[in-house]
Amino acid sequence: MSTPTSTTHAGWDVILTDGSTARIRPVSPADIPGIRALHGRLSKETVRLRYFGAHPHLSDDELARLVESEGPDHLALVAELAGQLVGVAQYDRIPGSDVAEVAFVVDDPYQGLGIGTLLLEYLASEGRRFGLRRFAADTLFENSRMVNVLRDAGFAQHSQLEDGVIRVVMDISPTGEALHALHERDRKAAARSMQRLLRPRSVAVIGASRSPGTVGHELVRNLVTGGFQGPVYPVNPTASHVASLPCFPSIDQIPGEVDLAIVAVPAHSVPDIVDQCGRKGVGGLVIVSSHFAEDGPEGAALEREVARLAHSYGMRVVGPNCFGVLNTDPAISMNATFAKDTPTVGNLGFASQSGGLGIAILAEANKRGIGLSSFVSMGNKADVSGNDLLSWWSEDSATSVGLLYLESFGNPRRFARLARELSRSKPVIAVKSGRSAVGRRAASSHTAALASSDDAVAALFHQTGVIRVDTIEELFDVAQVVGTQPLAQGSRVAVLSNVGGPAVLAVDACESNGLQVPEFSPELQSQVVGLCPRNGGASNPIDLGAEANAAMYEKVLELLLGSDEIDAVVVNFTPPLVNRRTDEVAAAIVAAVDRSAAATAAGAVAENARVAKPVVASLLGADECGQAILRSARSPVPSYTYPETAVRALAHALRYAAWRAEPSGTVPALPDIDVNEARRRLPHQEVGGVEAGLVPGWVTGAAAMDVLAAFGIPVVRTVEAHSPEEAGKRADEIGGPVALKVLGPVHKSEGGGVRLGLMGHDAVVAAYNTMSHHFGEEMTGALLQPMVPTGGAETIVGGLQDPSFGPLVVFGLGGITVEVLGDHMTRLAPLTDTDAQEMVTGLKGSALLEGYRGQAPVDVDKLADVLHRVSRLVEDMPEVTELDCNPLIVSADGALVVDARLRIDPDAAHPVLDDTRHLR
Repeated sequence: MSTPTSTTHAGWDVILTDGSTARIRPVSPADIPGIRALHGRLSKETVRLRYFGAHPHLSDDELARLVESEGPDHLALVAELAGQLVGVAQYDRIPGSDVAEVAFVVDDPYQGLGIGTLLLEYLASEGRRFGLRRFAADTLFENSRMVNVLRDAGFAQHSQLEDGVIRVVMDISPTGEALHALHERDRKAAARSMQRLLRPRSVAVIGASRSPGTVGHELVRNLVTGGFQGPVYPVNPTASHVASLPCFPSIDQIPGEVDLAIVAVPAHSVPDIVDQCGRKGVGGLVIVSSHFAEDGPEGAALEREVARLAHSYGMRVVGPNCFGVLNTDPAISMNATFAKDTPTVGNLGFASQSGGLGIAILAEANKRGIGLSSFVSMGNKADVSGNDLLSWWSEDSATSVGLLYLESFGNPRRFARLARELSRSKPVIAVKSGRSAVGRRAASSHTAALASSDDAVAALFHQTGVIRVDTIEELFDVAQVVGTQPLAQGSRVAVLSNVGGPAVLAVDACESNGLQVPEFSPELQSQVVGLCPRNGGASNPIDLGAEANAAMYEKVLELLLGSDEIDAVVVNFTPPLVNRRTDEVAAAIVAAVDRSAAATAAGAVAENARVAKPVVASLLGADECGQAILRSARSPVPSYTYPETAVRALAHALRYAAWRAEPSGTVPALPDIDVNEARRRLPHQEVGGVEAGLVPGWVTGAAAMDVLAAFGIPVVRTVEAHSPEEAGKRADEIGGPVALKVLGPVHKSEGGGVRLGLMGHDAVVAAYNTMSHHFGEEMTGALLQPMVPTGGAETIVGGLQDPSFGPLVVFGLGGITVEVLGDHMTRLAPLTDTDAQEMVTGLKGSALLEGYRGQAPVDVDKLADVLHRVSRLVEDMPEVTELDCNPLIVSADGALVVDARLRIDPDAAHPVLDDTRHLR
């Protein structure tokens, strides 16, 4: 393969360990004055540690070598903050090897902020592009900071000490350990940056107004009336006071430090305001101003400039086109929004991409009595996105549940990584708008036709444990369960009611949502009868009858919560017309739940300890008093108007609990993969006798099979022929019955393009001539394959490079009828062993693979191995934009690809690599 060429990059915005931002970029000759200035600022001790002695000046030769153009043997990067160079790093290849010497230095005031580690990460990423495998670094024994940087990078390394100098040699391959260390640094830095936005000590409102009802006025008023625990500084050049607070003409006139600035000025004035905030040393920005990307290309360009300028000063940005942020922590009490509703303190963190919807969300939270820990209106997401909120929630002890309203994903792969990790400890619930198929692109392969963008979203949420709901109403319904109730140990549900109708509705809802309503054992039924002998049914559902009182509810519910026959309880109560006892029943439910929780806690260490169970209620006619009683429980009991709603919310919670209980899965190591060989098998074009890259378009036939074989995917032997005589000769070489398939821009399965079971030279020649006559010039040749033994199941495995989500893997039943059957599953690559197993067993027709009507079960392990290898192919070869293995014949003897085709796009953008940290 040819050596990668040098690429010029404007740089990458990155987050430092203190939550501020900087820019990493390649060095240029224009940086020489800045590098001289940086060297001049270094302390004598830093110079000694870097150069192993005094080195007061950089020579012209040193600077010239440093700023040489990027290439296979040399690269220098700089870190820039507020227009000043604060760090320099470089590698130089040891001639004739895959090892490079690496060195870097960071300005004294900025040491300890992770700049050295970031520079090392980017050097390693770029070095890998040019075939480097190892970095070597020499450092003085006492240079503990340098030693820590090299160690904390997570690369496998060995070191040797000689004459007070440590030589460290690092393998810069992006191993699992190295990537895990990198991702942890990324998550913690993002969370720290959100602290600047959500836990400020002081707030300035730029664009504050004296006119009630305006955005600038309501922002100030909400901060003051909300009890913000720090100074609020209104900024307006034409006002002396706003909301009884002294007003400042500009932010630089504010005497104290400003942690957070809320910007509410016209869009064209925002860049100047951002510059002023940067020079003031503001920690973060919330830009509520509109008329940016939502207005078109010019607004989008202005938005990018605002984000770039903010990052250059070390500031993160929420918005623009948002309605603010809030934090209900009593130590902060910040309502920096212009919404009229202020939520109570709670454990739900909420992030919304829609500003207008966010206002309605706060109103709904108040209506339901649901408290929030924080709220962020992300607006256009010029900088801060849902990924940053996932990082923040992972570190925020006040948040137990994360809620998201999303219209788009900025970096789905990062979202997947963060959400999967967070969901293992805290539930995440999301509404993702835009589910319709209207936006599905024109499909040119079976795989592309199957994998809609919503399939990708569903796969992303499923693989990461995110609870996906369709509406904001349902989001709050589910949040009330996962935010208050214990995780269930299974899906067995008991239904407790006093009226038959609601009980039947609850049972039907359980079954339609995949939950079990098991019949109780005779022993448990006997206990129920003993507690309420006049009941209308004790087998599940339990019908206590219209005469049921609060005491019966309390006793039976406590019995159920102590039983090992069920995992959750749905309580229905319909008050009789003559006697409304809803409040009494609510109090009885609370009493039973609290006693059960106490008993569970007291016996937690016992060998046969009882297991806590979630409870949801549907109390028809319950007023605010009854709702308040239910919320007073030790674990507040969620209540819904209708039993179907209660069951639907419970079902989401139980599925999430089941996901939490499953192993997280691992991506298996796959032997016998040769990416270079696979690329050699792709067709290349030449210009003037010089290789000029890949040929775009479809690759079929033997070449496609060879690419798959290079990834260890089992394929049937395939040869091509371009004349009748050649076809007959190839058939003789194969021996036995063969299949003949037309080559060219035609659909083989239609119009006689496939002939099976041809025996011998003459039969093959005759079949070739018939095909040639039928298809004419469209036929460019034919494929010959030995006949595959009958008895297997026809399936399809495919891959796709989604422009938003990256590589996808699709598996389905049906072969040529796959689109008709519609029985398929989509998952994001890379596949874990759990993902592959689910794809095989999760189809509606998976019984066909498990052994159906006397058929032997297929070799599931071999099938899963093919899925993993296709996943690896679409990850390692982004130029393969679509891939069909159709059909893939699976049987008890294994799996075999019978036909395949790949679509090649030489200009396909390489996915954002996961081996560096950056903002967007």
